Amino acid sequence: MQLRNVAIIAHVDHGKTTLVDQLFRQSGTFRDNQRVAERAMDSNDLERERGITILAKCTSVEWNGTRINIVDTPGHADFGGEVERILSMVDGVILLVDSAEGAMPQTKFVTSKALALGLRPIVVVNKIDRADGRPQEVLDEVFDLFVALGANDEQLDFPVLFASGRNGFAGLTPDVREGTLEPLFETIVSHVRAPDADPAAAFSFLVSLLDRDQFVGRILTGRIASGTLKVNMPIRALDRDGNVVEEGRASKILAFRGLERLPVEEAEAGDIVSIAGLTVATVANTIADPAVMEPIAAQPIDPPTLSMRFAVNDSPFAGKEGSKVTSRMIRDRLLKEAEGNVAIQVTESDEKDSFDVAGRGELQLGVLIETMRREGFELSIGRPRVIFGKDEAGGRTEPYETVVVDVDEAYSGTVVEKMATRKAEMTDMRPSGGGKVRLSFTGPSRGLIGYHGEFLSDTRGTGIMNRLFDRYGPWKGAIAGRPNGVLISTETGEAVGYALGYLEERGVLMVQPGEPIYAGMVVGENAKSDDLEVNPLKSKQLTNFRASGKDDALRLSPPKRLTLEQAIAYIDEDELVEVTPKSIRIRKLYLDPHERKRHSRALKAAG
Repeated sequence: MQLRNVAIIAHVDHGKTTLVDQLFRQSGTFRDNQRVAERAMDSNDLERERGITILAKCTSVEWNGTRINIVDTPGHADFGGEVERILSMVDGVILLVDSAEGAMPQTKFVTSKALALGLRPIVVVNKIDRADGRPQEVLDEVFDLFVALGANDEQLDFPVLFASGRNGFAGLTPDVREGTLEPLFETIVSHVRAPDADPAAAFSFLVSLLDRDQFVGRILTGRIASGTLKVNMPIRALDRDGNVVEEGRASKILAFRGLERLPVEEAEAGDIVSIAGLTVATVANTIADPAVMEPIAAQPIDPPTLSMRFAVNDSPFAGKEGSKVTSRMIRDRLLKEAEGNVAIQVTESDEKDSFDVAGRGELQLGVLIETMRREGFELSIGRPRVIFGKDEAGGRTEPYETVVVDVDEAYSGTVVEKMATRKAEMTDMRPSGGGKVRLSFTGPSRGLIGYHGEFLSDTRGTGIMNRLFDRYGPWKGAIAGRPNGVLISTETGEAVGYALGYLEERGVLMVQPGEPIYAGMVVGENAKSDDLEVNPLKSKQLTNFRASGKDDALRLSPPKRLTLEQAIAYIDEDELVEVTPKSIRIRKLYLDPHERKRHSRALKAAG
């Protein structure tokens, strides 16, 4: 059977996973009467809730005697480590571009990686049936992007299809509105090269993905670069330098058939498979016949740009909701994550029972925290910090990002002003139709931490912001922090409605009556710039005298509830986010008020 290996790459929400669903249906992978969840490839709970792809996934379909291995890749820049590894497994890419939004920052990121590997793209202008579609302009944008990224003549001579992944049709002209995805299948088979792999050579295989199964243990996924692998065949793992990591046997070989991973007796050069049987080998290792001494070159991964402190939860409520609260459990879980996700780095912190976790962005680390929370962990999370570097002259450098914003024209002035205060510079401004304008900026990542929530408020929820790591540039100096202080509880117990009624005059509350709170916990946002210590447990004094009039009815505004990502972005340097399976609380780093004052004075004295 002929074989084709192809990855689907695109900006977030341009329709990759939906298109794969339709490829399944039209290739006969699903039975006509089979009930299948929408976006079947997004199998992770968080992926379904957020509507994004977080983990790269392999699958395969058969069409007219050809097996097509398809890899669905994440569309968000924070999960770029997944994209880079996946592209080393395939021989071609389908670049999906929204017919209205066009080439976006993530389109540039994934396309640059694909072109650098010499992959020849197939361009699919998706969502062709959108009323605000502009397919020809979008196609011109893609061509200009390819030129800007240094595509060679062969890559610039790309085939183009116009499609609607949701409705399951594709065609060669922008006016197509019906049909099937047969033109896409035909283009994949004719344009994507068959795997360049030697079946007669000794077996070798580069690990691109790692996951675990409770029955067979560690599962390593990648493409067979040469030779044939058979069940129980002796194999060895080599690191990037050619050192032997471990030796063992291929106890199980799993091949992708539709959505399932089925055991097979042998696999040939060029196929994408999973191997079980090794206990130490990891991502970027070469699995090979014992006679092979040279490892396969692995793609270097872009370094992380952001770090957070993960620490043991030491609040008065520690251990009440979670089952995994010790530093040893947290350490083991973080090291397990870093092993399979090469874009994350974990180091022991100087502070007691804490770890510095570095990654690509707030979303990636937020997903890790949310996953751990659902697994029963309790954590204290510090404010995100960018990872600084040094230039050749020894000067301090910091990560910069490209930011593309689509907003209604009425809000563009506010966005430009806010971005300027965060040391970002506008590089482009153009109308994008429908009364909207597209603004492009470049600025330090440090200034963008926590801005997204403010941006949505400023644009009344209508704005769309996309960020992408650009480069390391000169340090931009101090950037103003959060403009408001917080209300800090002085007592431990349950919040009292009477006290909260009076505190509401001071700012915005984050708790409601009856909610458990503790001394040092943040219960609201102060209307002024300084922190204020308050007593949310104060109750009404009872007397023997009856009031002459009825007591005023207590009407409290709904509390301000922050999501995990919002809370992490909101906190200041002297605050932590307490994360448990059921709660997200903000607290001061030092719960004791005297300790807070002592450390504050020490910081001021240090300058």
